[in-house]
Amino acid sequence: MRKSLLAFLVCATAMAAITGCGGKEEKKENTGATVPGTVANVERYKEIYKGAYDKDKSFIVVSKKDLLLTVYAPVAGDTVPVAQFPVCLSLNKGQKEKEGDMRTPESEPGKPFVIDAIKPASTWTHDFGDGRGAILAYGDWFLRLVTPGHHGIGIHGSTNNESSVPGRASEGCIRMRDPDIITLKEQYAYVNMPVIIKQEEQGLKSFEIKR
Repeated sequence: MRKSLLAFLVCATAMAAITGCGGKEEKKENTGATVPGTVANVERYKEIYKGAYDKDKSFIVVSKKDLLLTVYAPVAGDTVPVAQFPVCLSLNKGQKEKEGDMRTPESEPGKPFVIDAIKPASTWTHDFGDGRGAILAYGDWFLRLVTPGHHGIGIHGSTNNESSVPGRASEGCIRMRDPDIITLKEQYAYVNMPVIIKQEEQGLKSFEIKR
């Protein structure tokens, strides 16, 4: 009896841990493939290019399809991936249309969003409506994005929600692990940095294809 109760409690705790923004768990189809976020498929921050590059010309690409944020920079006439991070994106898929629709906005071709401010956010709280009340939720930094037609969208940490990264659970922002948002801010990000957010099933752009 005790073993059964213990097993139930462990299972319940695990389910609670993967609950995202708004207290809703994303349901995934059992396709036989490894689900992003499981131990076997989680890759943390990856430094890809270690050579010199012009940071002021680097930019970010967020892939909804792959749940990845990649920093790119022009190097010797090519566009090189510099670093990559797993991310958690919006609970609902598709282009953001209005406030509260739980979708991450997608940038138009040739019109990337930009980081217009980098704000310390370690004391910021948010109530996800899941019974936890107002809790720390943004990590050390909030990289605010200019997303025409929408406000309040940014790249931030995942305090009290780290198990959601990578995944689909946010209210629209781009959520990273707390150590990763520090690395992104300290090593790569800058004000006015372009940020491309792809459409849901969009594959590689021309500059992302290895030549």
